[in-house]
Amino acid sequence: MAKKTKALAGQPAVGGVKKGFWQLLWKQKTLLLMAALPVTMVIVFKYVPMYGVLIAFKNFKAARGVWGSDWLDPVWKNFQTFFKNVNSGQIIWNTLKVGALTLLFTFPAPVIFAILLNELRGNVYKRAVQTVSYIPHFISVVVICSMLNGFGSTTGLFNDIRELLGMARVDMNNGSAYFLPLYVGSAVWQGIGWGSIIYLSALSNVDTSLYDVANIDGANRWQKIKNIVWPTIMPTTTVLLIMNVGNVLNSDYTKILLMQNDTNRSQLEVIGTFVYREGIVNGRFSYSTAVNLFVSIICFILVFGANMITRKLNPENSLW
Repeated sequence: MAKKTKALAGQPAVGGVKKGFWQLLWKQKTLLLMAALPVTMVIVFKYVPMYGVLIAFKNFKAARGVWGSDWLDPVWKNFQTFFKNVNSGQIIWNTLKVGALTLLFTFPAPVIFAILLNELRGNVYKRAVQTVSYIPHFISVVVICSMLNGFGSTTGLFNDIRELLGMARVDMNNGSAYFLPLYVGSAVWQGIGWGSIIYLSALSNVDTSLYDVANIDGANRWQKIKNIVWPTIMPTTTVLLIMNVGNVLNSDYTKILLMQNDTNRSQLEVIGTFVYREGIVNGRFSYSTAVNLFVSIICFILVFGANMITRKLNPENSLW
């Protein structure tokens, strides 16, 4: 008995642990109250609806609901149907191509833009450039696509520029030859200013004395960017890159739908537009949910893989 008492002497009592926990919650009551509404919204709008993915494995009937609908036989029948579709390979390839090129050009653009803005010395000019660069982010995708259709026509702005450069006028809206330049270019233009905000915030934490030391050592601007600016924003850049890798298969299907016409619809079909047509237009809710679930699983794998690679290269910059 004496040995048992001695062994337990160094362990906190269960009641004391519980009391300390509730005391800690009471001390943080203000923060908990502030977080209550956002956490509740996330649970209600993000986690509760997740049970709806069950219809990917069911013969869903709206009148019978999710739980009342019968299970498919086999339950993965919708996935089989998609992969047996003769167009599924082309749809996946189109999605990967659009997503990869969008990531390749839209991700580094805000980083470069933020570094260039940071190098500006005139505050008035710097703020003016920032304000102008933010404006495209607030333009509706419908307006953006209308602009692209107008500029890409044979009498549009893009063809005026082509004519000045000695090239022939072409209808950029006809066919799919100019889809990727228009899509990716407009995405860069629309997101470069807005995306630079977070990098500019990170750059505001740079110790200005480092610049003074670099000036004394005779460092030029490129050396300052390489040795001071880039190490400051690299953790932020890495985290955002990991998160953006997961969106490779999530193209802006709204913009693609608006850019489609009778001459390019078959060439521009991506998973997002395919899910829209099958689920909303054709009413095949179970089938479209299965396809979207497949995309979500691949996106999770991409994020997990990107994070694992980051952990091996630099554990401090990984998400977990």
